[in-house]
Amino acid sequence: MGANNGKQYGSEGKGSSSISSDVSSSTDHTPTKAQKNVATSEDSDLSMRTLSTPSPALICPPNLPGFQNGRGSSTSSSSITGETVAMVHSPPPTRLTHPLIRLASRPPKEQASVDRLPDQSMVQIFSFLPTNQLCRCARVCRRWYNLAWDPRLWRTIRLTGETINVDRALKVLTRRLCQDTPNVCLMLETVTVSGCRRLTDRGLYTIAQCCPELRRLEVSGCYNISNEAVFDVVSLCPNLEHLDVSGCSKVTCISLTREASIKLSPLHGKQISIRYLDMTDCFVLEDEGLHTIAAHCTQLTHLYLRRCVRLTDEGLRYLVIYCTSIKELSVSDCRFVSDFGLREIAKLESRLRYLSIAHCGRVTDVGIRYVAKYCGKLRYLNARGCEGITDHGVEYLAKNCTKLKSLDIGKCPLVSDTGLECLALNCFNLKRLSLKSCESITGQGLQIVAANCFDLQMLNVQDCEVSVEALRFVKRHCKRCVIEHTNPAFF
Repeated sequence: MGANNGKQYGSEGKGSSSISSDVSSSTDHTPTKAQKNVATSEDSDLSMRTLSTPSPALICPPNLPGFQNGRGSSTSSSSITGETVAMVHSPPPTRLTHPLIRLASRPPKEQASVDRLPDQSMVQIFSFLPTNQLCRCARVCRRWYNLAWDPRLWRTIRLTGETINVDRALKVLTRRLCQDTPNVCLMLETVTVSGCRRLTDRGLYTIAQCCPELRRLEVSGCYNISNEAVFDVVSLCPNLEHLDVSGCSKVTCISLTREASIKLSPLHGKQISIRYLDMTDCFVLEDEGLHTIAAHCTQLTHLYLRRCVRLTDEGLRYLVIYCTSIKELSVSDCRFVSDFGLREIAKLESRLRYLSIAHCGRVTDVGIRYVAKYCGKLRYLNARGCEGITDHGVEYLAKNCTKLKSLDIGKCPLVSDTGLECLALNCFNLKRLSLKSCESITGQGLQIVAANCFDLQMLNVQDCEVSVEALRFVKRHCKRCVIEHTNPAFF
């Protein structure tokens, strides 16, 4: 059996083994060839069979023709067939004559049920495995090797873990995927290596060189990535649409020029096709970098700049000039963004559907009025922690953005039942409402909301002075509503 497994691998098994050792962090057991049996003379004594494999053992088949009644005869290794069992070296001859000693017979091993599945079913099963597990499956046998490297399974590479050598893993994987089409991985469209701290610019350069059809790249938390690697990817992967570099603190710019200070000129005649860009926690990003990004990525529709603490209203002005198709925008925790920045954002008009300005302490009712007046199709607004917002801002928002479905005005102490009443009488499609730590909210305001917004699915009233009767009223009118509260009397 061991010899057959060794033959099953061939040269292909060796290639897959090297890939799996780079990609998988756990230990794999690779089949090895069994040692050949040593022929013995007719006078040699053998012991009884054992189910366990002792350290000093002879590996012999159970159905050897010359093996009868506990004695063996000289036989060539080429005649050995069937299942191998462990034989212990013989004790004194007197113990072999015991009448109770017998040779146990083991039934032949049947084919595993998984091997009966057709190739199409196996490929479907493999499609649910992450990259490292898929590489380990390729080491089982020749059939699994061929199925595991089916091109349909390699549209996506997903690697996670802080200890994995991602640069080497990507190099080995792309080399194997380029066998049929030298130097090019035409099938690979998505690469996700989030949280891999050992990923460097070298690994991304490998992807950029070999994967011209790449459409989605996620390297969140890989803080060793720099502007140079991002330049390689966007310049060599023209079809890239989704880029997540959140947590990559060294990334300060995305452009088609190596020098971040050089703006895109008409002579280039090229634009980056990125539509989704997440630069959350890119602390070093400044207005000038955002200016360059906007000039090169004019097709942006989703942009997330959470905790980019150096950005100001000027950067948002550049953004709106070049990227006029933005639907979702987040500038949460950008403490320098004020009402002037919201005035620029309002120029996106009806295209804007999602806006997050949480903890932007300089935003007041004035900025909310700008957004409400020009962005009438807004569906989601997160203004948590904007303490300058009052009932007047909520009222203006409710009357102009009647299709609002989600609103977070938690930690806005100046919002009271008056604002909630206006919200309930205008925004009937409201599904999610967060009023956490709104000190001026009472049960009366919640009852008005529940009586008019029947589709409410989530209500957060933690740290609010709300009675149990009001919470029960909400639950009675909004059957599917999940209420997050801090009142121990309500359950």
